[in-house]
Amino acid sequence: MAALNPPVCDFGQAAVDFDLPDPNGKRHSLASCAGPNGLLVMFICNHCPYVQAIIDRLIRDCRELAEHGVGSVAIMSNDVAAYPDDSPANMQRWAEELAFPFPYLYDESQAIARAYGAVCTPDFFGYNAHLELQYRGRLDASARQAGPIDARRELFEAMRKIACTGQGPAEQTASIGCSLKWKNS
Repeated sequence: MAALNPPVCDFGQAAVDFDLPDPNGKRHSLASCAGPNGLLVMFICNHCPYVQAIIDRLIRDCRELAEHGVGSVAIMSNDVAAYPDDSPANMQRWAEELAFPFPYLYDESQAIARAYGAVCTPDFFGYNAHLELQYRGRLDASARQAGPIDARRELFEAMRKIACTGQGPAEQTASIGCSLKWKNS
């Protein structure tokens, strides 16, 4: 399985609206997930080793970002017929087991992943208070294994800067992860 990197940040691109269910059937939208100072939209899944390597750090960072007025939402867009580990039942189990501090939504049609241009898991989109894209980078130096315990918290620092100034950092290192698992057309 080859690792993919998303493209660089397209500064100012508007966030795509969505209306997606969590595994319990509760619907969430762009507006319901956004915080007063911004929004972090994450494309993740259960089975990806890159996501598994960072999930504890991601949960920590999302909890702390909430204190800065930044909302967070995770979206799972993989083909669950081909990857049953990513099924809604398994999404719910994982979210409860790890006490996700953000909604974990199911993009069954894959339309939202396509609209965002998501390419891998994890893929991060950091928006300012006006829901303009300001970050498309990685969480930290982790890859298939967690990076050093003292790794620079790149996503957290970028989102905190965005919350304070509305602007993301000029220098961003792309995330790395498994390709999204698209359904056969």
